[in-house]
Amino acid sequence: MTLGIIIQARMGSTRLPGKVLRDISGKPLLGHALGRLQMLKRPAKVVVATSSAGENDVIEAWCLEHGVSCFRGDEADVLDRYFQCARSLGMSDIVRLTADNPFTDIEELERLIDLHQKQGFDYTHAFGQLPIGVGAEIFTFEALSRSHREGKLPHHREHVNEYFTDRPELFKIGQLDIPSAKVSPNLRLTVDTEEDWRRACALAAQAGGTWLGTEEAIRLCSSSA
Repeated sequence: MTLGIIIQARMGSTRLPGKVLRDISGKPLLGHALGRLQMLKRPAKVVVATSSAGENDVIEAWCLEHGVSCFRGDEADVLDRYFQCARSLGMSDIVRLTADNPFTDIEELERLIDLHQKQGFDYTHAFGQLPIGVGAEIFTFEALSRSHREGKLPHHREHVNEYFTDRPELFKIGQLDIPSAKVSPNLRLTVDTEEDWRRACALAAQAGGTWLGTEEAIRLCSSSA
């Protein structure tokens, strides 16, 4: 298995423009998303996939400065961006992450990849139980290719996973079981609004330079509620 991790990022967020390079405890949001992957034990090709729009030149420049691979593709057709990126780098299985999620649970990501590989799933996800923004998903290049070939509706092109969820009969789909201590599906640990950003800043400050675990994040958010 040639594992790839593609982090999609762009400056043109409608609700929080430029958020992927916004500072959280001295590091941009994108830096947090990438930094957590240093805890991943298995080898993987990590690449930031942004669009060819000029406003995203700053993302490519940041990646170049920090030694991070960057791929540029279609702005609106995110499915095509993923397909072209994965194909160009020879990925057999692709983890999809987004740059607005600074608290990805790497322990659960390891388990997700194991489940996907051992059970031979086409698409495997860890959504629905973990806090929003903490889970991940992985799919085979063959499944991505089929989605790219057959997914014609606008939402299929905009969201990489929606052809899988629209046509589950076409794919072998798996879902990761989550430990009860990490179940908190209504807690937002993504960054899509000013409120989300303030919460992320507060959690990062409380972590004091360490990578905050999911259980600890849930505890801190519960105590401050």
